[in-house]
Amino acid sequence: MRHPTVPTVAKTLALLAAVLPLAASAHTGVDGGMHHGFTTGFLHPLTGADHLAAMVAVGLWSALAARRAWPDLLWAPLAFAGMLLVGALMGLAGVQLPAVEPMIAASLLVLGLLVVTRVHLPAVVATAVVGVFAVFHGVAHGYELASEGGAALTLAGMVGATVLLHVAGIALGWSLRRANAWLPRVAGAAVVGLGATLLAQAI
Repeated sequence: MRHPTVPTVAKTLALLAAVLPLAASAHTGVDGGMHHGFTTGFLHPLTGADHLAAMVAVGLWSALAARRAWPDLLWAPLAFAGMLLVGALMGLAGVQLPAVEPMIAASLLVLGLLVVTRVHLPAVVATAVVGVFAVFHGVAHGYELASEGGAALTLAGMVGATVLLHVAGIALGWSLRRANAWLPRVAGAAVVGLGATLLAQAI
């Protein structure tokens, strides 16, 4: 397998560096609950550093830790996308969960560490860990959408963007499987750093 070129690595690291400054604005309600409709729902995960980092990290870890392409690449991404939708529906229904923001920050810490270590977890454990965190990401969105029209279209856009971010993470992770070990670790450390920043803001 070809090693990533220097420009590719530089672009990857630049993207991660660009995401970190967004941490200060990545929290529930940052857009005042105004995102609704398919297009804005699709764009929302792309503009919130916490959600973007988590979704890419899920795909990145899946690719780095996979022992075989099928079905190891799919367990965690499918669990995240599915439970994100469940969480969003819970939020729309008014279900109250404690510590939503700290749990979102904790998800970045855990997912970042999984990327750094490239640890392989059994499918049941991987789906459970990722799925629990995805519920809190989904609930945060659901709370924001509770008073808005067009929630179904917004959720469809979010799920679509989530899947694409997972695919992007998988593609990046697969390209880094044979690269120098520090490259995935830098990516994972960036996610951990973002999670630590958000956790400090949430507590």
